[in-house]
Amino acid sequence: MTNSTILVSGGAGFIGSNFITYYLEENPTAKIINLDKLTYAGKLSNLIEVENNKNYSFVKGDICDRALIEKLFNIYNFNGVIHFAAESHVDNSIEKPEAFISTNVLGTFTLLDVAKNHWMQAPNKVNEGCTNNRFLHISTDEVYGTLGETGLFTELTPYAPNSPYSASKASSDFIVRSYFHTFGMNVVTTNCSNNYGPKQHDEKLIPTIIRKAIQGENIPIYGNGKNIRDWLYVLDHCKGIDLVYKTGKAGETYNIGGKNERDNIYIANTICEVLDTVLPKQKSYKELITFVKDRPGHDFRYAIDASKIQKELDWKANENFESGIKKTINWYLKKYIKA
Repeated sequence: MTNSTILVSGGAGFIGSNFITYYLEENPTAKIINLDKLTYAGKLSNLIEVENNKNYSFVKGDICDRALIEKLFNIYNFNGVIHFAAESHVDNSIEKPEAFISTNVLGTFTLLDVAKNHWMQAPNKVNEGCTNNRFLHISTDEVYGTLGETGLFTELTPYAPNSPYSASKASSDFIVRSYFHTFGMNVVTTNCSNNYGPKQHDEKLIPTIIRKAIQGENIPIYGNGKNIRDWLYVLDHCKGIDLVYKTGKAGETYNIGGKNERDNIYIANTICEVLDTVLPKQKSYKELITFVKDRPGHDFRYAIDASKIQKELDWKANENFESGIKKTINWYLKKYIKA
């Protein structure tokens, strides 16, 4: 697959831009066409490292635009699709769910259907030269709903989405699954835990804590701060995606998690402690932590069992939360504090 031409959707976003940079470094003969609508979450500045790479091209467009997707397939004859593009902020899905249904459900269907028509002549009949072509769908652990104080999400956990965002991602997962079982299409899906690291949108939890702290503003934490997430450093996620794309079994789902369960108040305190060391002020940044009204349907706990991808594909996370957060804070300090 190193000589392949891959369509990456949503490659100007947080995870997609980190993946493109990583993939082109690891696979210097591969070509990537990045299709992104450049909504608020996508920025071309996330791709400065590759913008002059001869094997990288950017196309501004919407994954719901079938005519555009068909045109791109005809021009580039893609060997693979790695599908990141999604509306992903839960708070926004509560305010404006329609955009989530459109992009995450209809957009995924459009990409998938065009790829199927380009690569296959009939159910279980692949066109010549398309045997190894693959569609990788990037999803989330939020499709599984919420956990109590114990237990982990596995690939066999029943779906129970609780927000318009997670419901739209669950729907897209099922559409991808159906194209394997109905048409025999070469698809794989990954469901990941909460990512963090460089290039994440400013509205997300960790960038918000860092930004508010260094600006001396109140750091808002939902409810009592006890909501728990399994945190995955974005580069570890990118390595997992690469492995699944190249070596995962068709039709399978792989959960990718960091084994780093932390509650939100721990996240805030840890970031403040690091900032107290690297950018000290008269008072501890912890004094800025403020609890705000919880959001509707806020899942209590997510945690992933990543043993399948570890055993079958030999993946493991290199960063724990404490090592990854230091790298993350250093990156954001360079972004937020201009020399």
